[in-house]
Amino acid sequence: MTFTRRTILAAAVLAACAASPLTAFAAKPLVIGFSQVGAESEWRTANTVSIKDAAKKAGVTLKFADAQQKQENQVKAIRSFIAQKVDVIAFSPVVESGWDTVLREAKAAKIPVILTDRAVSVTDDSLYVTFIGSDFVEEGRRAGKWLLEHAKNTAPDGTVNIVELQGTVGSAPAIDRKKGFEDVIAANPKFKVIRSQTGDFTRAKGKEVMEAFLKAEGKKINVLYAHNDDMAIGAIQAIEEAGLKPGVDITIVSIDGVKGAFEAMIAGKLNVTVECSPLLGPQLMQIAADVVAAKPVPKRITTQEGVFPAEIAAREFPNRKY
Repeated sequence: MTFTRRTILAAAVLAACAASPLTAFAAKPLVIGFSQVGAESEWRTANTVSIKDAAKKAGVTLKFADAQQKQENQVKAIRSFIAQKVDVIAFSPVVESGWDTVLREAKAAKIPVILTDRAVSVTDDSLYVTFIGSDFVEEGRRAGKWLLEHAKNTAPDGTVNIVELQGTVGSAPAIDRKKGFEDVIAANPKFKVIRSQTGDFTRAKGKEVMEAFLKAEGKKINVLYAHNDDMAIGAIQAIEEAGLKPGVDITIVSIDGVKGAFEAMIAGKLNVTVECSPLLGPQLMQIAADVVAAKPVPKRITTQEGVFPAEIAAREFPNRKY
């Protein structure tokens, strides 16, 4: 029996396919373009690590871009992802507004968009598939409820003067955490926010703004409400440098639940932190895979979180992952 070169080659190909069909027709790895806000806090660093680790474990090709706190950088990154024809675009927006144009471009390119951690304000909510993250308004409410309960014992009759360190101007967490907190304390006229200013979610800015608050108001300040732990930790330094005891002379309420906050609570310098989990990576990878597979996903996916007062900080600290 005579075999031609073509016959032998065809037989070899068929044998290879029969022996390893998955190798021959291996599925292309999922490609996700992700634009991160920046690296402004412990929380954000943990969020980035969670996303990168989850992508690696899931076999996802992750194209990562750091916006360095600038919206224009995120817009450029999203347009770059569109040009690269990624499977999914995900991002944590620096601010809420100004996304309609670039998201329409993603939709025209038939690339689904997933929001993580922060929401956007757009005229057409079909411009994104889903939003994975915390309920920032509820976090503000939880901070306010804890303070009302705490003040029953610490300030049963007098006025409670509050200074507020807001997050980045125009960002969803800053807007919503302010609203949630104000919704709760508005019911009691003795609670008054006497100063409120952005600290950009950073320790350095938190310290700087708290120094200004102390110079302006001094010992009139009873409570500091910080929109994140990093600003609170910066403010603690300013309070100590002013000769006051953080957590004692000034009650400190913050949000995020990072390890640094637990260390401050154990040291008696911070009174409570409201959890906002940054560990969104595994959820993001699963939702992205579902979206590409055309599986239905909820428009809003809320993470489950708690409230941690100083009394339980030492017990809870070993369990913290960020």
